Amino acid sequence: MKRTSIIFLATALLFPIFLLAQRPQKPVLHARHWVAITGKPLGATAGAMMFQQGGNAVDAACAMLAATSTMWDVLSWGGETQALIYNPHTQKVIAINALGVAPTGATPEFFKNKGMDVPPAYGPLAAVTPGTPGGLFTMLAEYGALSLEAVLAPAMEMAEGYPIEAGAVRSIESNKDKIKEWPYSKKLFLPHLGEAHEAPQVGEVFRQPGLLNTLKKMVAAEKQALAAGKSRQEAIYAAYDRFYKGDIAEEFVRGCQEQGGLITMEDLANWRVYIEEPVKTTYKGIEVYKLTHWVQGPVMLQALNMLENFDLKSMGYNTAPYIHTLYQVMNLAFADRDFYYGDPYFPPEEPIKGLLSKEYAKERIKQINLEKNDPKAGPGDPYPFQGGKNPYKEYLENWANTSMGWAPAGPQQEREFMESFLAGTTSIQAADAEGWVVSVTPSGGWIPACIAGNTGVGMSQRMQSFVLDPKENPFNVLEPGKRPRATLTPGLALKDNKPYLSFAVQGGDTQDQNLLQFFLNVVEFGMNVQEACEAANFNSFQMRNSFGEHETKPGELLLNEAVPGWTRSTLKDMGYKLDFEPRTSGPINAIFFDREHGTFWGGSSNHGDDYGIGW
Repeated sequence: MKRTSIIFLATALLFPIFLLAQRPQKPVLHARHWVAITGKPLGATAGAMMFQQGGNAVDAACAMLAATSTMWDVLSWGGETQALIYNPHTQKVIAINALGVAPTGATPEFFKNKGMDVPPAYGPLAAVTPGTPGGLFTMLAEYGALSLEAVLAPAMEMAEGYPIEAGAVRSIESNKDKIKEWPYSKKLFLPHLGEAHEAPQVGEVFRQPGLLNTLKKMVAAEKQALAAGKSRQEAIYAAYDRFYKGDIAEEFVRGCQEQGGLITMEDLANWRVYIEEPVKTTYKGIEVYKLTHWVQGPVMLQALNMLENFDLKSMGYNTAPYIHTLYQVMNLAFADRDFYYGDPYFPPEEPIKGLLSKEYAKERIKQINLEKNDPKAGPGDPYPFQGGKNPYKEYLENWANTSMGWAPAGPQQEREFMESFLAGTTSIQAADAEGWVVSVTPSGGWIPACIAGNTGVGMSQRMQSFVLDPKENPFNVLEPGKRPRATLTPGLALKDNKPYLSFAVQGGDTQDQNLLQFFLNVVEFGMNVQEACEAANFNSFQMRNSFGEHETKPGELLLNEAVPGWTRSTLKDMGYKLDFEPRTSGPINAIFFDREHGTFWGGSSNHGDDYGIGW
């Protein structure tokens, strides 16, 4: 028997001891009527306020989205929103696609002529059209119960002034040199200009008059429509029109173009939100739903299809064989993401049927080396599994040559890589006794954000997720009007046709890695939702970074400091370079639906400031 096999057996036998050592720092959030969880305590409070006014989980999710966007946690109103919603009346899961598009003039040639290999990470040229307002209006109009005025009330009060939190202050201060490049951002974010500390102080009342005025205009549009005899839904869409076609749009475009951006009035007016059917797979009888391939969501489904063929439970939680198996499977799924995922509303058509085929998954796992990491794991060919022929065979065969392998020049470059790889956002979870469930991972326009004129709205930075060369990914090449393939990926699972788990996490390319492990922690290892949210996850950096220069670090493995020495030693022998952090959970926010008792179990990781409220 080989040495690695002996160690695999030993670590598997020690699994129960290691599992019992994981003690959650936060309690489970028990509730009977409703649950509201998001990235900051004040944001969760905004959701709770909607429930107290008789709103449903969609109203609460929209209020949390508005509040966290106003708090810059870690997004703003100019970013992008997407959601999975379980409708108890239809007993169906629906998807909200509110991702912005590349503006007029944004072409590969435009950026290449500026000497860029990818669009920039920050500034007006990084911006796609805003999606969050449209996503919020659409969710609220179609599935909510309250008025826009009620749902925006907490955000409006916060825009008038709220005590700013430490995370936002640190981000402003550390990025102040970049912020000073844009006049509207400089005026807002640096109230102590010229002092040693130019950002707001922690706890200082942070005021956003421009944003407050924008929010007031949206509510005024709703009121005017209601006064004219319009329905609740029509009145909310009147606010939508004012943002994307009216005076708010005019000031947004003026402020964007003044600072060198490309977004036009036509770009805003032509953009739309899509209500879609999500993609799904089954794992041990559980239906798992994700957004389709305009984000990375199908990665988790592909991974589950492959992992069905392994006995994960017998390997043991976070043992060397378990970590190695998941790492290899994730790399195969992410390689497919990096080559095949893109905007489904633009040609060419992505081979999603083949990618999610169970037979394709069985073929993919034949490539896994159970003894060593494979640094050259690349995309497969799903076309035969949907009865077709791959039109990009030449690109596929040469894909490895397009990789941006990477070695840090020093601590600063290493820090910048990690910040881009883990590019933050927030997550939102809401559920109610009527049966509505909402899972959201909004993002974009994070600090340092370039603010569009006097709107107070920070512009998105999502343009950088495009590629400029079809050899890298023929489905995700930049084109005006097209959506970039984003990382944002909420999750929802049903068991016996009823909600079982709702879960989401921030963290760029680590999102579906952490959500996959969360799901397995519950399903395979019997953890409750809080234990699963805080559990010691691990992360691969072998896929191509969706931000910055799209670098990759084959064999790089981030482990939790609690992983024991014998596991570390085995992984090193298998070709891994190990890094360690004290908290590696995400942060994940989630809800478990206790059908036996008719209650909710809420979980919120100890990784950041995420917080939940229930009743």
